[in-house]
Amino acid sequence: MMKLFDAHCHLQDPRIFKVAPELIKTALEIGVVHFAVNGISEKDWHLVKEMSDDYPSIVPCFGLHPWFVGERTDNWLNSLKDFLRATPSAAVGEIGLDKGFQGRKTDFIDQVEIFRQQLELAKELKRPASIHCVCAFGDLLQIMKTIGPFPAGVILHSYLGSAEMVPEFTKLGAYFSFSGFLMSMKENKAKKMLKAVPSERILLETDAPDALPKVHNSDTLFFIDTDLSVPEELRVRGENSTPSDVSPSEGLSPGASD
Repeated sequence: MMKLFDAHCHLQDPRIFKVAPELIKTALEIGVVHFAVNGISEKDWHLVKEMSDDYPSIVPCFGLHPWFVGERTDNWLNSLKDFLRATPSAAVGEIGLDKGFQGRKTDFIDQVEIFRQQLELAKELKRPASIHCVCAFGDLLQIMKTIGPFPAGVILHSYLGSAEMVPEFTKLGAYFSFSGFLMSMKENKAKKMLKAVPSERILLETDAPDALPKVHNSDTLFFIDTDLSVPEELRVRGENSTPSDVSPSEGLSPGASD
C-alpha cells in the first residue's frame, strides 16, 4: 500500500473536530500515515497540541494566520515560542500574506510584520514553516530573500503561484504543496507550473476541511455530516477560503458544505 503524508490540514477546525478521530482512523487505514495539522490563532494552538499528544501520526504546527492577525493578544509571540519550545517536533504554521478577498480585511502592513517575526522565529529554531499566500507572491519572495535561505524548509501551501517564480522559491528551500484548488486552475497554467517544480519538492495536502478537489465522481470523496452545533459562519467558511483567482462556483465541489 502506498504511504501518503497530508502536508497541510486543520483537523482542529470546529467544523470537523468532533469527527477527527474517525477521519484519522479512516485515513490511516488507506495509507495516509501523517498529517501536518496547522493552527491558525492563539485560540486553537492548545487543540493542535492536544491532538498531537493523542495521535503520533499528527505533526503539530503553531502559527498566526494572516486572517487572524487583528485578533492577536499582546503576548502572542511569547505564547507561540512557548508552544514551539514545548513541542520539539512542531513546525511554524499556518503563517503568511493575503491580499485576497478575506485578507483585505486585515491591514497588510500588520500582516507583513507578523509574518516576518514568525518566519524569523522558524529560522532561529530551525523549524519548517507552512506558508499561506494569496495575491502576494512578489511580497512573499522579497521577504523570504531577506531572511532566507531556510535549511529546515518552507512549505508553500496550496501553491497557485506562477511557474516563473518556482526556481527563486526553490533556491530558498521551498517545497510546493498542492491541494484540490489546483484542479480549479486553467489547465495550461497548472501544467506549466507543475513542470517547473522539481519532483522531490512536490507535496500533497487536503487543507481539510477546505480545498475539496473538483471531481466528476463524488464517490471518491469521503463526506461527513455537518455539525449543526457549529456556528453558521464557521460552517460556510470554506466559501471564503477559495483562492481569489478562482470564483467560488469554480473553487468548491458539490457537497463542499459537508
